[in-house]
Amino acid sequence: MKQLRPESKEETGPFASVPKPFNVTELTARIKGVLEPAFLQVWVIGEVSNYRPAASGHIYFSLKDQTSCIAAAIFGWGARKKNFELKDGLKILCRGKITVYPPRGSYQLAVDHVEPLGTGALQLAFEQLKAKLAAEGFFDRDQKQVLPSYPSRITVITSPTGAVIQDVLTILNRRAPHIHVVVLPVLVQGEEAPAQLIRALDLANREAFGEIIILARGGGSMEDLWCFNHEGLAREIRKSMIPVVSAIGHEVDFTISDFVADLRAPTPSAAAEMVTENWVAVAHQIKEFRIRLSSLILKDLATLKAILAHVAARVVSPKDRLREQIQKIDELYMRLERGVQVVLDRKLSILEQKMGKLNALSPLRVLERGYALVRDPYSNGAVVNSLKQVRLGQELQVTFYDGQTKVRVIELGTV
Repeated sequence: MKQLRPESKEETGPFASVPKPFNVTELTARIKGVLEPAFLQVWVIGEVSNYRPAASGHIYFSLKDQTSCIAAAIFGWGARKKNFELKDGLKILCRGKITVYPPRGSYQLAVDHVEPLGTGALQLAFEQLKAKLAAEGFFDRDQKQVLPSYPSRITVITSPTGAVIQDVLTILNRRAPHIHVVVLPVLVQGEEAPAQLIRALDLANREAFGEIIILARGGGSMEDLWCFNHEGLAREIRKSMIPVVSAIGHEVDFTISDFVADLRAPTPSAAAEMVTENWVAVAHQIKEFRIRLSSLILKDLATLKAILAHVAARVVSPKDRLREQIQKIDELYMRLERGVQVVLDRKLSILEQKMGKLNALSPLRVLERGYALVRDPYSNGAVVNSLKQVRLGQELQVTFYDGQTKVRVIELGTV
């Protein structure tokens, strides 16, 4: 190993062969310069002991195992969002760097990340955070929002892959296909999951994607579900203006998100059923009403059909009555035609008799026997039946049985 000494000129005198010594500050600075760059990031497992919180918010403790111990410090621990509290006897995994503290000439592990080890430690952190949030009233029933009875828009925050999202979408589509669903994809496991879940909740509230938010994940171990025990996520759920349904893991799994949410569903599939429960009930009622209404309509139709058949049996068809009237009119027409013909025949016979008599008395018949009819055309056709009415040179009109002619009187005589 290279010898650490200050660079200086050689001494003369009794201690000429001895290098110039360091002062304490110089030695500490040289050690710090060598030690810290060699251990910029280390992971250490150990048990917490001699835990000492400071008023500044920093904490100091020791990490020990069966045979060794190292000083450790976490700066700004009081201001951090954390899921558990440190205490003596807790086994933890730390990440940090080695630093030298010159005033005491000691080195320590400056921790920047810490997490409990083992299920027991996780359970302890869970119980600590649960008690803290309970004391702040996060779990009070009167602080929780009531879910809308008939939601038309739902936001689902979950992993975009896997069975959970498929189950939720299938159930929502089957039970209430009219509901508009927005899926916000996030990680649901690992160190980055809490931050993504918080951002998704914030986005769902800012954009008002739905009337209900379903926070969903399938089953797993306590370590797998640990991101849902994050204090920051719990506070974001509490801050949400939109009711949140927590559907994490199986029915036996419980997370901090379950306690803070407005409603806890035992499984993601159950969450989809719970938010559509009223829609399904309404659909069943409508189905029952439709069946009852159909039954009543069919019953009324049967009654009306029977009444119609009864009335139809007693009422003569207008068509039949019209046919009867047409037939009666035809008969009356024929009777009228026969009556008219009889009257015409009778009148014709009388007329023929009258015409026979008139014909017998007609002057034309007399004229046919050689007689002629003489008229004075200048005296409005007056009949000339006496010689006394005639004078010489007078024009007369003579009518024979077959025509007439004019003559002039050239001679007057007596019979």
